[in-house]
Amino acid sequence: MTRSRGWALGLTIVLGLWAVAITVAIHSGVWLVGEGLLALGSDLPRWSWPAAGWLAAVLVAVPAMLLAWLSKVGFARVAGLQWTITALLGGLLGTARLIPNTYHEVYLAVLAATAAVAALVHRAVQGRAERSDRWLLWLSLTVGLVALLPWLWVGALGGPVETVLAALAAVAVAWLAARPVSALTAIGEPLRSTWGGMAIGGLTAGVGLVTLVAGVGEPAVQLFTLVAVPPLAFALAALARRGRPAVPAVLAPALFGPLALIDPEETSLLLGFRDVAFWSLVGAVAGFVLALVAGASLVPATGRIRWRPRFAALAAFVVAAAGAIVYTALGQPGFNGERLFVIMKEQADLSGLRNVPGRTARISQTYERLVGTAERSQASLRSALRAKHLDFTPFYLVNGIEVDAGPLARQWLEDRSDVDRVLLNPHLRPLPVDPSPEFDASAAAPTAPPWNLTLIKADQVWSHFTTGRGIVVGSSDSGVDGTHPALRATFRGSDDSWLDPFGHSPVPVDHNGHGTHTLATAVGANVGVAPGAQWVACANLPRNLGSMANYVSCMQFMLAPYPSGADPMHAGHPERAPQILTNSWGCPSIEGCDTRSLQQAVDVFAAAGIFFVAAAGNTGPGCATITDPPANYPATFTVGAVTRTSKVASFSSRGPAPGNLPKPDLMAPGAAIVSALPGGGYGALSGTSMATPHVAGVVALMWAANPALIGQIDQTRQLLLRTAQPVDASTSPCGPEDTAGAGLVDALAAVTAATAPAP
Repeated sequence: MTRSRGWALGLTIVLGLWAVAITVAIHSGVWLVGEGLLALGSDLPRWSWPAAGWLAAVLVAVPAMLLAWLSKVGFARVAGLQWTITALLGGLLGTARLIPNTYHEVYLAVLAATAAVAALVHRAVQGRAERSDRWLLWLSLTVGLVALLPWLWVGALGGPVETVLAALAAVAVAWLAARPVSALTAIGEPLRSTWGGMAIGGLTAGVGLVTLVAGVGEPAVQLFTLVAVPPLAFALAALARRGRPAVPAVLAPALFGPLALIDPEETSLLLGFRDVAFWSLVGAVAGFVLALVAGASLVPATGRIRWRPRFAALAAFVVAAAGAIVYTALGQPGFNGERLFVIMKEQADLSGLRNVPGRTARISQTYERLVGTAERSQASLRSALRAKHLDFTPFYLVNGIEVDAGPLARQWLEDRSDVDRVLLNPHLRPLPVDPSPEFDASAAAPTAPPWNLTLIKADQVWSHFTTGRGIVVGSSDSGVDGTHPALRATFRGSDDSWLDPFGHSPVPVDHNGHGTHTLATAVGANVGVAPGAQWVACANLPRNLGSMANYVSCMQFMLAPYPSGADPMHAGHPERAPQILTNSWGCPSIEGCDTRSLQQAVDVFAAAGIFFVAAAGNTGPGCATITDPPANYPATFTVGAVTRTSKVASFSSRGPAPGNLPKPDLMAPGAAIVSALPGGGYGALSGTSMATPHVAGVVALMWAANPALIGQIDQTRQLLLRTAQPVDASTSPCGPEDTAGAGLVDALAAVTAATAPAP
C-alpha cells in the first residue's frame, strides 16, 4: 500500500468513527435532556430535535466533503461523497420532527413525502440504478424480513392509517438510501477476500446508514433505529459480492418495524424502566444481532453459488411465515390506534344543585341533569358517527365522546357547530409482558404511628374523636391491592366499589403500586390518616400514562358507581358515591389534556357535595408550575408536600396556577412516606401524590366526627385552611401563599374546629 493510500485509509477510518460517535452522541444526548426536562414537568422546544439533527449532519458532512474533495484515492473520495449525502439526507428527514409526537400519522406522512421527493430528485440527478437479479431481490427481502422479526414480537401496531403511513415512510426512506448505500458497499468489492470485502463494504455502508437513519423516527424511536438498521450493511455488502442487492427490500422491513410497531408517545422513561422503552431496546438489540448473523451467514450461503430464484423466494416465504407465527403467537396482534376526545359545546348547567336538601337527592339530581344534557346534546353527533361506522364511547361528567379515529376525522369533528374542541386521547399499546411494580417494598410494617401521621396529629384524633368510621373515600389511581393487610378489611365491597375500565379485573388489583400506596396513606390500617374509613377505587393509570377517557371514566364511577360492564349513563347509583375523593395524578398535554379539560368534572363534584382533593405536582421549585388538570382549578383542593421537618419539599410544585389563581391550598407530609405496596409489603415513596391522601384522610376524620358537615364543601375548606399549622416560606421567590398555601394540615385542630359548637 502506498503512503497516500495509507493516509487516505487512516483519514477515512477516523472520519467514519467521528461520524458514528457524533451522530449517536448528539441524538442520544438531546433525548436524555428531553427526558430530564419531562421529569421536571417541562419539555424541550420542538425545534430542538431537528436542530440537533442538522447539527450532527453538518458536523459529519463538512469533514466528509473535505475528504471527498481533497483526497486523490478513489475509495476515500467515494466514502466522503456518500457520507456527505447520507448526513445531509439525515438532517433533511429529521426536519419532520417539528411535528409533535401526538401527531404521529402526520409525522409519518411528512416523512414519507420528504423521503420520496428527495429520492426522486436524487434519481433525476444520478440517473436510474441497475436492477437486481431476481434471486438477489428475494434474498434481500429475506434479510429484511429477518430484521423485522424482533419488532413483531416486542411491538404493537397503531391504527390502520398509521400502519399504512409507516409502510410508505419505510419504503420511501429505503428507496432514498439505495443509491448511496450501494455505492458504499461497492468499496469492498475490489478486495479478493470475501470476508474482507464484506467487512470493508459493511463498515463504510454502516456509517452511511447511521447518519441517514438518525433522521428517521420521532424522538427515542430513532435511537432504536440507529441500533437495529446500520448492521444490515454487512448483509448488503455480502450480497454485493454476487451482484447488485435490492437495498430497499432489505431496509424497508427493518425500518417498518420501529416506525409502525413502536409508539413514540410511550417511549418515555416516566412510564417505567420495563415499559415500551425497555422492550424497544430489546427489539433493537435483537435486530442488531440478527443483522450481524445474517451478514455472516450470507458469505458461505452465496459463495460462488447462484441461487435459483424459486429457492430464494422460498427462503423469503419461510421467513415471512415465521414472522406471522411470531406476531400472532408471541406478539400483540391487532390495531391499537389513537383516539379522539370530543368535548361538546353545551355543558350541563350546575346552578342550584348546591341548595338541594339531602346528600342522596343532591347527587342524584346532579347525575340526572348531567346524563340528560349528554343524551340530548350528543344525539346528532352519535348519529353521524354511526353513519360513518366510527366506534365511540359517550361520557356525561364532561359532556363529550371518545371517538375511535385519528387526524383524518379530527377536522370534520372540529367543524361541527355542536363541538367545542377535539382533544387527542392516547391509547396505550399492549406489551409482551405486563410490567411489574418497580418500588422497593422491603420496609417493615409500622408498629406505631409513622412520623407523618404524628406530624399532623392524626393519632390524637383517633384517641379523642374518631378513626373515620362511616365515611367512604374514593381513589382513582393505578389500582389497589385489595388483599393487602392494611386495606382488605375496609374495602366497601359489592359490585359497585371497584372498577378496572381497561384491565377488566373483577377484584381490586394494582400492577404499579402507586395507587395502593396513596390509598393506604388515606385509610390504611397502621399507615393511614383515617383507618376506620372504607374505600372504593378505580384504575385510571394502567401504566402510568392516562388520558381524558381514562380519567373521566373513573370520575364518573365516583359520582355514580356502577357494576363493571354496565352502562355508566343509565346504571349508575349516585346514592353509593363516596364522600371524599383522593387524586394523586395530573393530566398533562402529553396525555391529551388542555388546561380546561377537567374543570367541568371538578365543578360537578363541588356542586354534588363531594370533596375533591388533588396533588399539586412534582415540578418544583420553580414558580407557576401548578399547570396540569385537575390541580389548577378553583374547586380543587390542591395539596403540596413538606418534609419531616415541615419544610416545603423541593419537588413540590408552586403557584400561581393559570389565571393567577393562588395554589396550592394546603401542605401535607410527602417526603419518604412509608405506606402499603402490592404483595403485602411496605415502602417509602416521595411526592405530592403521597401528600394528597393525608388531606383526604383528615376530611374523612372531620366528617366522621361531625356528619352534619358532610357535603358542606366551602365550610370544610375554610376549616382546613383556618386550622393549618404555619410553614415558613417567607424566602420563597414565589411568595408564601403560592409556595405553601395556608400551611401544614392539622388533623387535631381541624376536627376540633369541626366539632365545636356554632357560636
